[in-house]
Amino acid sequence: MMIEIRIYKLKKGTSQEYKKVFTQESLPMLRRWSVNVIAYGFSLDDEDTFYLIRGYKDLDDRQQSQDAFYGSDEWRLGPREAIIACIESYNVMIVEADIDLFKKSFSLLT
Repeated sequence: MMIEIRIYKLKKGTSQEYKKVFTQESLPMLRRWSVNVIAYGFSLDDEDTFYLIRGYKDLDDRQQSQDAFYGSDEWRLGPREAIIACIESYNVMIVEADIDLFKKSFSLLT
């Protein structure tokens, strides 16, 4: 499995609007499209920084999933403009993930 980590730098003053659109529109849509959203939220030290972590089988799965989702009328005619209006910039990192290792690491923290 691989994970994609996206870090969004939001425009000043847009974090509450972004949170509303993401949680009420984008996140339910991602779930309808069977996108594996692992985690999301705001940075603890910067209210204008948001992260989104998604899981995929491999790079091909990621490409197919994102082509379908971002190319859909539901996204393009839905929350796309409101989301993009809040984003100043973003970075993407893709890493190989050992799910068993993550589970063990998280169990040690609780």
